[in-house]
Amino acid sequence: MSPTILNYLQENQLNVLALIFFLACFRGYLHFTARRAVDTPCLAFAMHRFRKQWIRMALTRENRIADTNIVANLERNVSFFASASLLVLAGLVTLLNSSDAVMNMLADFPFSDQSTRGEWEVKVMLLMFLFVYAFFKFTWGLRQYGLVSVMIGGAPEIKLLPSEEEMARHVDSISKMASKASGNFNNGLRSYYFAMAALSWFVNAWFFIALSAFVVFVLYRREFKSDTLAIMMEDLPDA
Repeated sequence: MSPTILNYLQENQLNVLALIFFLACFRGYLHFTARRAVDTPCLAFAMHRFRKQWIRMALTRENRIADTNIVANLERNVSFFASASLLVLAGLVTLLNSSDAVMNMLADFPFSDQSTRGEWEVKVMLLMFLFVYAFFKFTWGLRQYGLVSVMIGGAPEIKLLPSEEEMARHVDSISKMASKASGNFNNGLRSYYFAMAALSWFVNAWFFIALSAFVVFVLYRREFKSDTLAIMMEDLPDA
């Protein structure tokens, strides 16, 4: 490592530690939820059970227009956020060209750090990374919802299914695909939450660290300990 980089890291230890803490919160929480959703009561766990019930009922219907409409509605929601991510990215690219004006404005904020032009650009690029990540998650979820529509349309009617095992196989595969799509959508939404924390880095590193931890707390509270989850668990269908 060059002496210039070493000197920079020594002079900006707090910013480096804040960035590492943020990335640990971001990646750590996504990994944590992916593992815990398999067998721990949470929104993703409960919704997968409801999706299995939905697909099981869909296979008993000759006319599945209502089911494909449900998927189409989910696709519209994902498409909206994917489009919003592109608009935000366009705004951030524009922001890079107005760095001096925004830096002067932020300098008047209480407790605001005096960032160099390079530090400012790193902070903007962190936001860009989050929204690029969100865009890829939303578009992949959108494609997976399209696959769900095809799988529902291609599944045979219950009277044509040779056995309960065959029906269970269709239910399991379609509901897993729907949960995969929902998982990507959720990760895209979580990126929006963490982007709110990343905005605080423009003020100072301590605020950045505090809001990163707060975002993890809010997400965990909503997904694992909320009243919404309690209501869903009261009516949780069998696997």
